[in-house]
Amino acid sequence: MLGKEKFKILIVDDERFYINVLNELLVDEYIIAVAKSGEQALLRANDDSKPDLILLDIIMPDMDGYEVCQHLKANSKTRDIPIIFLTAKDDMDDEITGLSLGAVDYITKPMSRPIVRARVATHLALADAKRKLSNQNDNLERAVDERTQEISAARDVAVYCLGALAEINDNVTPFHLKRTQLYVREIANKLREDEKYKNTLTDSYIKLLYKTCPLHDIGKVGVPDEILLNQGPLDEKQRKVMQSHTELGKLGIERAERELGSSQFLEVAKDIVYTHHEHWDGSGYPQGLRKQQIPLAGRIMAVADVYDALIVKRPYKEPISHQAATAVIQASSGSHFDPDVVDAFMRVEHEISQIVMNN
Repeated sequence: MLGKEKFKILIVDDERFYINVLNELLVDEYIIAVAKSGEQALLRANDDSKPDLILLDIIMPDMDGYEVCQHLKANSKTRDIPIIFLTAKDDMDDEITGLSLGAVDYITKPMSRPIVRARVATHLALADAKRKLSNQNDNLERAVDERTQEISAARDVAVYCLGALAEINDNVTPFHLKRTQLYVREIANKLREDEKYKNTLTDSYIKLLYKTCPLHDIGKVGVPDEILLNQGPLDEKQRKVMQSHTELGKLGIERAERELGSSQFLEVAKDIVYTHHEHWDGSGYPQGLRKQQIPLAGRIMAVADVYDALIVKRPYKEPISHQAATAVIQASSGSHFDPDVVDAFMRVEHEISQIVMNN
């Protein structure tokens, strides 16, 4: 207990003699409350100032001590209060019964005053130590949670900044990263309604998709400005250099894995970075993967990235409407895009249009 605050003890007995004996024995050191029946005991134990320990007689009319104990242990508010049974019974089976119900000790009547004092003090000390340990654990868990949230927030900021850095010279709007994050989440949430994907697209995996997709073009930091800023069609050589951003991004993540160790976060990021330009029919780059050879993260990112590229103005193209862009996506199902991902996209196309309007 804090400072000099006294412990509170609830004495439950239907005999006035034993109540008086225990009160006289303990009142100088503890705050004493009394209940003369099982029903009163349950009410007193649930008071706002609930007891720190209960001395509970077993043989009482209407509701005996065993039943009272069962009720107290079944109640989340009172189950941690230590209970010491008081009884004239001295049979071993009775003692085993009491302890099996959750009591911490068993004192027979007539009572030895030194034993009562000693056992009460011992069990109060144990209960107090348990409470303090529990509070320390709760405080530690809160500190760990807060620190984890801080680390997660710092990582999110770093990821977003890296993604934004890669887009600075690529003539995209500042909201491209945010929009694609939101597209990816909408598509993934709808796609997991399909039986084939519900085990893969868990809440935690979709969260990883959302967190990592701003890195999809991180490799563009290694592409020369004259190619990124080119306002006309790229020749074959320039196109090869531009396409190398998927390789460069993958190499960057692999270096991070070697230095810092791998994680699911980096694995998902690598899938997105390296495969979001692969095509369902095998005509994409860098590996020419096809169908399920392409990681699901890359297949989802491909639809989100192309859709956003269609609806924004670039130096070399004018934007097209949401309706026209969705038509392009739908027409490319089975060639550029995974048909299942396109189907999910079309089922959330209204939500997608709202994302565009608000970002």
